[in-house]
Amino acid sequence: MADVAKLASVSAQTVSRYFTGVGYVRAETRERVAAAIEELGYVPNQSARTLRTSRTNSVGVLSIGALNYGSASVLTGLGLAAREADVTLTIAQLDLDFEARNWEGEARRALDHFKSVQVDGIVLSTPIPGVDKLLDGWDQSTPLMTVSELPSTGGGSAGAHSHAAGWQATRHLIGLGHRDILHVAGPSTRNEAKERERGYRDAMENAGLSPQVIDVAHDWSSISGFKAGELADPATFTAVFASNDEIALGFMSAMERRDAKAPRDFSVVGVDDMPAAAYFSPPLTTMRIDFRALGIATFKMLRHQILTGERAEHYVEEPELVVRESTSGVTRR
Repeated sequence: MADVAKLASVSAQTVSRYFTGVGYVRAETRERVAAAIEELGYVPNQSARTLRTSRTNSVGVLSIGALNYGSASVLTGLGLAAREADVTLTIAQLDLDFEARNWEGEARRALDHFKSVQVDGIVLSTPIPGVDKLLDGWDQSTPLMTVSELPSTGGGSAGAHSHAAGWQATRHLIGLGHRDILHVAGPSTRNEAKERERGYRDAMENAGLSPQVIDVAHDWSSISGFKAGELADPATFTAVFASNDEIALGFMSAMERRDAKAPRDFSVVGVDDMPAAAYFSPPLTTMRIDFRALGIATFKMLRHQILTGERAEHYVEEPELVVRESTSGVTRR
């Protein structure tokens, strides 16, 4: 490090700040330091740094539940933010079936492993209820952030606002004149599905309307939406709020086989705004949730706690309505 400082005509402390990210280094100075590192082929001794600072520049991530668009996008955001901070992520993926039973022991083992290898912090991303029990008695010496719709505490957590997604999607359909609105629910063992259904029910009851729910999903896939589309009675609704985009796609496919097509015969709204949603037939109106931004915000909050010891408040990623061709005013009684 002293050789790098000499070649770049800066102090060793400046080179240290360059690597740790703690303290300000001017852009021009950063360029000189980077050029010196490149010329000398300098590689920091991570073991020595760990002994000196008690930091490993690594973060453990435990992702619980099936890898889908939302969870994968959160991991992408975490990875982007970690790379910018020169932090290594160690990721453990714990897949669960619909019943989501007996997962706590495996999750605790993963968390204990992260602590044993002395990561600087941990991110626990889960759609499953019960995170508060899992973290009961957690040793706060290792900073931890949860990504969860229903966190156990008001701080050290982040999540999307699925209740707002359900509320706003349903209010959009009501605003178009629909009164018979069906909700195709997501898997009932997942927090997001429960919150989206709760938002739908609150919006319907607020408007003096009767909720209709088809609850057959065992996952977030188009297969679940297709099953719901086979069961739905087209005579009982003019609009549909689907718990996510893939379920909306499966539902529309099943209904088209029954000669009912959106938006001619019914309107439909999904949740996520996955990239393919704009290319559905018809392009899907949806509640956009920026899961990548959620992952970035989560990492930055954890990083701030690692560096300062200050625990962040709960962060919420709000949904945004994206209107496309799958919704219109009531076209039939």
